Amino acid sequence: MADAPAQREKMLDAARVLRGNTRIVSDKGFRVIVTGKGGVGKTTITALLVHLFAREGFTTLAVDEDPQMNLPFALGIRWEERDRIVPLARDFDYVEEKTGARPGGGYGLMLSLNPDVSDVVERFGVRGPGGVNILVMGTVVQAATGCLCPENTLLESVIRYINLREGEVILMDTPAGVEHFGRTIARGFHHAILVTDPSFNAVQVAVHLAHLAKELGIPHIHLVINRVRSEDDVRKVREILGRSMDLFAGVHVLPYDEGLIRCEPDVRPLLGTGSPFIDRLRSLQKTLVRFGK
Repeated sequence: MADAPAQREKMLDAARVLRGNTRIVSDKGFRVIVTGKGGVGKTTITALLVHLFAREGFTTLAVDEDPQMNLPFALGIRWEERDRIVPLARDFDYVEEKTGARPGGGYGLMLSLNPDVSDVVERFGVRGPGGVNILVMGTVVQAATGCLCPENTLLESVIRYINLREGEVILMDTPAGVEHFGRTIARGFHHAILVTDPSFNAVQVAVHLAHLAKELGIPHIHLVINRVRSEDDVRKVREILGRSMDLFAGVHVLPYDEGLIRCEPDVRPLLGTGSPFIDRLRSLQKTLVRFGK
């Protein structure tokens, strides 16, 4: 009879073969922040990645930190259900319950700076199509603005708690631009996906965000060039980037796809099309899995 280590290795080999033909299941999660200039497709890319991970058997949590709250729509939440969602930052009862202070009121020494929010996903997470979990946070006001307020304290605690959750792939959709992107948001994330289109302004924002992500210690920084219509678009972006290309672990090119316009806001119909856009997005997904933490 083969010894235990040899038998275990055979089982692992068989599992590797099966993994190529079945759903990928991982017991080790990682956290991804998606950011970039406004209007470049961050929310769409976040939603599609969430569904791709869920379809591969990963436990997924989609976190919407964008005040526009469009991620639930993109994930397939019905309009009437989405309209019932109150962002955590605006749920004043929960803010008061956890921090001891109500937004807009006087709080002084009553404010708890480290509230227990371990129930937040179970209480406020919304179960979406495909088994994905969605948590709508609202916007964190950066500490640099001088806001030591109950809602800010709560959201900072929620982000700290999210970063302690294991066994999940967590993707966070963020507001446009660079102002929001600071230590409060990025702490504990393993990947930053910086989305741009071929325009000069969008690429410049992505470069700025890449420098911030590096300063904040995010290990893996990926550039996604969205809505590419020709090789000229890719060459243009590379010329704008110049030496800044070295900031990125990889560059992923997503071709322009009319199907996104036809199916928005719900992106799920695109998943079954086998379009070049989806194929490239699957490649990005595999890259995230390969890098892991």
